[in-house]
Amino acid sequence: MSALPSDDPVIGDKKSCDALEQVIVPRSHDVGGFEVRRALPSIGRRMVGPFIFFDQMGPNEFLLGQGLDVRPHPHIGLATVTYLFDGAIVHRDSLGTEMTIKPGDVNLMTAGRGIVHSERTGTAERAHGQRLFGIQAWAALPKTHEENPAAFVHHGVGELPRIEGEGKRVRLVMGSLFGETAPTQFPHESFYAEAVLAPGAVLPLDDDYDERAVFIVSGQIDIAGDVFEGGRLLVFRPGDRISILALSNARLMLLGGAPMDGPRHIWWNFVSSSKERIEQAKEEWKSGRFDTVPGDDKEFIPLPER
Repeated sequence: MSALPSDDPVIGDKKSCDALEQVIVPRSHDVGGFEVRRALPSIGRRMVGPFIFFDQMGPNEFLLGQGLDVRPHPHIGLATVTYLFDGAIVHRDSLGTEMTIKPGDVNLMTAGRGIVHSERTGTAERAHGQRLFGIQAWAALPKTHEENPAAFVHHGVGELPRIEGEGKRVRLVMGSLFGETAPTQFPHESFYAEAVLAPGAVLPLDDDYDERAVFIVSGQIDIAGDVFEGGRLLVFRPGDRISILALSNARLMLLGGAPMDGPRHIWWNFVSSSKERIEQAKEEWKSGRFDTVPGDDKEFIPLPER
């Protein structure tokens, strides 16, 4: 455990202010009877580092007997990074994985050439009802890894580096930041972290990566004299050190990395550097050539007709 550096630039200086490139307001979507707010991709911004989808899940209150039910569906060319603040989700996939993720854990599912998975509320949570709140991000795989075998890794809350000091608490989910490195390995230079700030705390975000963004999960922050509320993705220009001042209790997700090795095509749950590869995946799902999910093979999400 180590302390965060505190030699921040002066709050409100012009250099910090000029570093803000774009403010994105997420759009709402329904997934498995559950509302998500999608910040990426967005108009004018397809990716931040490798992150190509960024969804806030909830917060949502499930009554007794209710829950999340995302039926089995396929992915190629990406990795899903799931991180919860409240509740629990049972992940099952075509590799035979069955894993319950809880707050502070991380699930990294690498689709590679193809994987099928489902995400549901477990029996115990349905019996009592639960509040579900979290983030699921999709990270595009580099071209060299798009056709690798699928894989799944879970790291519990105790395995992820935690950095504390001066009203700041950061949990590193993936990559390297603030002198720490997470055990969650991804084959492209990137970082992903949760930061919880007390009122008056100042969080630095150095220019170690060309592409950086901050998603405000909750609370109110100040950057160079501009105030931002929860539910905003702030994208920064490269080359400047940022200082984030918490005006209230605030929770943030920090994300970014090196630019991706070329553009990506997105169709439904498929991501690829090749349009032809996406067409192939569409046909494979439609004709039933993907593997099924053990323990959850009675239903699936059909290929959209669009």
